[in-house]
Amino acid sequence: MTVAEVHELFAYNAWANRRIFTALGPLAGEQYFRDLKSSHGGIHGTLCHIVWAEQLWLNRWMGEPKPAVHQGKDLATLAAAVNRWEEIERDRSAFLSGFTELRLEDTVIVRPSTGGEFRHTFREMFGHAIDHSSYHRGQIVTMVRQVGATPPNTGLIVFYRERGGPSMATD
Repeated sequence: MTVAEVHELFAYNAWANRRIFTALGPLAGEQYFRDLKSSHGGIHGTLCHIVWAEQLWLNRWMGEPKPAVHQGKDLATLAAAVNRWEEIERDRSAFLSGFTELRLEDTVIVRPSTGGEFRHTFREMFGHAIDHSSYHRGQIVTMVRQVGATPPNTGLIVFYRERGGPSMATD
């Protein structure tokens, strides 16, 4: 993974998150907050988990403390989650703007709340952050269907097709 690929993947992540936020806006409160007995309860809990985890990883990269409230439990509304995420996205973009190829192999010691101590390269952590958000966005897509709404397509290939590029061929 190169720094250019890191920027591309985080651009995809931002694009996909924004598509999710837009799709969730029209949901009725009952749909949005319903406990679907899924990941983090339902749509709101899972979205807050994504936002919290993105903040957690950014804080680790920047050597800052963990977010004050575990799992984004302080985010009571979709608007609050979107606002927090926009701050994280701005700070992450600033952090990545000066990132170099050499730093991709630098390591950070990670101490999860579940215990243990792990050493990861930025390359590994960046890949994980994108994978984690994508995984949980996929869960939200399923939950949006469960409440009777139509989810957005947040696939990486759709991102590439929408932004254009060297090849506009279809599958």
